[in-house]
Amino acid sequence: MIGYILKRLGLALLVALAVSAIAFFLLRMSGDVAIAIAGEGARQEDIELVRRTYGLDRPLVVQYVEWLWNTLRGDFGTSIYFKTDVATLVFAKLPTTLLLGVLSLSFALLVSIPLGVLAAVYANSWIDRLALAIAVVGQALPNFFFALILVMLFSITLRWLPVSGSKTWANFIMPTIALGYYVAPAFMRLIRAGMIEVLSADYIRTARAKGLPTRKVIFKHALRNAVVPVVALTAVQLGFLLGGSVVIETIFALDGLGYLAYQSITFKDFPVMQVIVLMLSVLYVLLTLAADIANAWLDPRIRVA
Repeated sequence: MIGYILKRLGLALLVALAVSAIAFFLLRMSGDVAIAIAGEGARQEDIELVRRTYGLDRPLVVQYVEWLWNTLRGDFGTSIYFKTDVATLVFAKLPTTLLLGVLSLSFALLVSIPLGVLAAVYANSWIDRLALAIAVVGQALPNFFFALILVMLFSITLRWLPVSGSKTWANFIMPTIALGYYVAPAFMRLIRAGMIEVLSADYIRTARAKGLPTRKVIFKHALRNAVVPVVALTAVQLGFLLGGSVVIETIFALDGLGYLAYQSITFKDFPVMQVIVLMLSVLYVLLTLAADIANAWLDPRIRVA
């Protein structure tokens, strides 16, 4: 088990390193950092001075190694647009994104678990088909389009919820629904498949033969075993939600990493963009690693290996 964890941890570190390198080179290919620092109307000699001052005239590989070394030492640089320390800026926005991710994941589970159980208990009925239809719509509907529908309905038409901002709990309702509904179908299908398999097991038939109430059989015996694969999927989906919050935070102007990433792209703030990409990729890799460890812990075949 320890060997498996160490191997997965090493692979996770390599993935994070590869993502940071790819992001660094792609961002540098998207524009000239010297022009972004000097300003659009700067003279060519001023741009060349900035390029020499910040070491941007050196090969990209040398720049990446220097940036990686500074990052490992905790020096993330200074924001070009916001004129402040990148670490202070990014970590100030991180709690909002984490809160949105946890709320969205909780909403997805609250929707998907009852639907998955109902779809399995009433398999091939109209309830099952309705649950599958809800799942298909959630998977096919882009979250940004669903977010705009929510804004039109609850903010413009009914005037129940604020359109943008992150000052009150009401600001998180529509972003949570828009982001959580997109990942709910994956949980629903997994729970439905697991429940159908468990409900046909011998110990379930034995429990029913003993006269146990249907509700106790379903929720105490069947669901407890069917929900085990969801544990690993939860960690992966949380990482997906954190990375996918860029669009939702931009639509609702939530003051998190996603909205900061949009602002950084708009103003070509390369140091901020680089750190955001690195942080989100590391979070995703760590959550995926946690999912792998959970699978290894729950699956005895992996422990033997």
